[in-house]
Amino acid sequence: MAAKHGNEKGRWNLSEMYSGPKDPAIHKDLGAAKVEAKAFRKKYYGRIKGFGPKELLEAIKDYEELSDKWENAMEYAGLAYQADMTTPEIQALNDKSSKIGTEIGSDLAFFQLEVSSLVAADPKIIASQVVKTYKHLLERYARSEPHKLSEVEEQLTIEKDQFGVDAWSELQKKWLNTRTMTVEVLGKRRTMPYSEANTFRMHPDRATRASAVKSIYTTLDKDGEIFASAVRNICNDWIKVCERRKYKTPMGASLLVNDTEQTVIDNLVDAIERNSDLYQRYMRLKAKILGLPKLAFHDVTAPIPGGKKEGHTYDEAKKLVIKAYEKFDMDYSHAVKDMFKREHIDVFPRLGKSNGGFCSGWYNGKSAFILMNYNGSLEDIYTLAHELGHATHDYYSQRAQPPMNLGIALTVAETASIFGELLMTDTLLAEAKSKEERISILCHVLDSAGNAAFSVTARYWLENGMYDCIKRGEYLNYETICKLWEGSRARIYGGSVDWPREACAQWTISPHYFMPNFRFYNYPYVYAQMFVYALYEIYLREGKRFVPKLKEALSAGASLSPAEIGRIFGLDVTDRKFWEIGLNRYRVFLEELEELIN
Repeated sequence: MAAKHGNEKGRWNLSEMYSGPKDPAIHKDLGAAKVEAKAFRKKYYGRIKGFGPKELLEAIKDYEELSDKWENAMEYAGLAYQADMTTPEIQALNDKSSKIGTEIGSDLAFFQLEVSSLVAADPKIIASQVVKTYKHLLERYARSEPHKLSEVEEQLTIEKDQFGVDAWSELQKKWLNTRTMTVEVLGKRRTMPYSEANTFRMHPDRATRASAVKSIYTTLDKDGEIFASAVRNICNDWIKVCERRKYKTPMGASLLVNDTEQTVIDNLVDAIERNSDLYQRYMRLKAKILGLPKLAFHDVTAPIPGGKKEGHTYDEAKKLVIKAYEKFDMDYSHAVKDMFKREHIDVFPRLGKSNGGFCSGWYNGKSAFILMNYNGSLEDIYTLAHELGHATHDYYSQRAQPPMNLGIALTVAETASIFGELLMTDTLLAEAKSKEERISILCHVLDSAGNAAFSVTARYWLENGMYDCIKRGEYLNYETICKLWEGSRARIYGGSVDWPREACAQWTISPHYFMPNFRFYNYPYVYAQMFVYALYEIYLREGKRFVPKLKEALSAGASLSPAEIGRIFGLDVTDRKFWEIGLNRYRVFLEELEELIN
């Protein structure tokens, strides 16, 4: 059983919510959630348009109370499934909760529609002190008003998407997580799940990396038209949605969700492209470090010799993360320690478990749950520090904000997680015992930030390119998408890397292209990387004076816009030159590495 319900080492403990997938309480709670959602609808449907601030506040509080009641059941079902996609009772529970979630969503679709209409028609309500806690939420609702459909149309969208466009996303995820791949690990052929094979892309042995990359991407390339069918249908569906909802561009909804402006993102990606030579410079330097004339695809994320050869045990990783967070601030480390104490981390890879890693906030428990696939690499230590940063963000925001102020825009949702990586870098560099170890650490930092800032910008261009193709009436088959990807990738890497033919399948592995009704899940990561690198520059100048500012920003949740959060630190994200601050931090790390090499 992948979802841990006792003390099985390395698997998360979900028993704070339910004893297991067969616990009668979870089915009782799911049934009650349906009933209470209908009661809420009966109480408020058609009445909100006449509300003043006091009545609106009462409705919001009732909505939050309702969402708290079903959170445990939905959270448990989703987490259990992510940890084990093969056990029948977990599959059935996830399916049941998904259907009930759709039914509840349909029943409650009216709420945001009516609140949006109310505050758009009467902006004075937003300014009222009665609802000041929700001021920014209501501002966002008012901005979304022109893009709302009728209640019936919203309900139909929710109901049909569950078995329509959502299925394309499920297909991509299920395909990846149910495949086994054969990799030659140090000369020995091994068959393993994709999630494990993926970790060998960063193996110290070059032949092992090459085998892993060849196995993964050849397999993906072979079924490329399946992935193209999924993306093509998702993109075409989204264009129709945008027409219905009156978004000017396919990116319009994303800008609203991420609480930012097109000009801000244009400035960001322009700055990245202007500075792409930094990443290419690092790629050439990395080739020199590895003793290669030029990097191959399987070398791009290769670890650099000089780190701990036998890897790090999970217990060692725990101690390092705690030390890094404590060094920044003892109080700030409490969330990290609480996650370990409550066993809220599912650690190791296994067949049927979701690949990659994520952190899911749990408001009722004032905590979070982390899924990762730990193999002892330096990358895994950083992943742990990163996801625990998300848990720290949840820790502060959940204690300071009500549930409806926790929908944090992705542009700033990575603040604590990327900052956690930088804290880990400080600790590892301070404890490094040799020049080689420092080189290994700096290369990891430049690899990670380079991927998030530079490579992800190429993904942004690819997504734009796919929509442009559709608008021109072109057919998005596998070959067309691959050519778009190769063109976008070249704008970032130039000629610094040799790419094999199967590398054209890189895009198929990213779940972000396969997320219906949530498009452009790419540029927020570029924004976040550069934003936090700018924060780090301030931290280096201010030291301990910076700590309360970070806590204030994390505690704000979604009650402030990303621009307002920037102002807590004295930063203006609307300034075209702002992004140069974060890019300069990348340059400093690169120059530190060059100095060590030279």
